[in-house]
Amino acid sequence: MNKTELIAVIADQAEVTQAMAEKVVNTFVDVVKDSLAKEEKVVVTGFGTFEVRHRVARRGKNPRTGEEIIVPAQKTPGFKAGKLLKDSVK
Repeated sequence: MNKTELIAVIADQAEVTQAMAEKVVNTFVDVVKDSLAKEEKVVVTGFGTFEVRHRVARRGKNPRTGEEIIVPAQKTPGFKAGKLLKDSVK
């Protein structure tokens, strides 16, 4: 399911217009992005937790040349599924 299909399903199930459903989805995505930029967790009980994960610097190899390089430390977004979401997939 892509974003357009998600918006259509939300609009149908919530009995709202697609424009309103799109605004809700876009607002949710923006709030999650802004919170992660501030390194805050976003917890949606039963669904999951969005958080920033920190990766330490490490050694790697350039696959083309075989040269050893240092991969710098970085922050990445992460998602941990909640119990209700995990149970619904089983």
